[in-house]
Amino acid sequence: MKNWIDNVKWTDDGLVPVIVQDHISNKVIMFAWMNRLSLEASLKQKKAIYWSRSRNKIWTKGESSGYYQYIKDMIIDCDKDVVLIKVKQEGGISCHTGRESCFYYRVDMENNKIEECEKVLKNPDEIYKDEK
Repeated sequence: MKNWIDNVKWTDDGLVPVIVQDHISNKVIMFAWMNRLSLEASLKQKKAIYWSRSRNKIWTKGESSGYYQYIKDMIIDCDKDVVLIKVKQEGGISCHTGRESCFYYRVDMENNKIEECEKVLKNPDEIYKDEK
């Protein structure tokens, strides 16, 4: 029997885009990439585990910050080329900037400017103090 993961349409570099939502509010809090190994590990551990293109390695969300993402639901789009995961975001912070969401710049379409629309919940220097 074929595993559903075999039907995922991976990019040429073996990745699939992942949209991350809070499982209660449905607010989009993050965008990331997974490869097959990180997707399989995420399913097994029920924790969000991603592929970092900048670091060229698998990483568990929260391994540095302590703000883990626990997977509550996983949905694949109609083309099987995008994954949506709904997570319980530990501590309410998903962004490395100390915000709830990585999507915190709102576009003012009238004036063609961007503005911050979310507050910093915790100073990143306090979150990542052990990495300096």
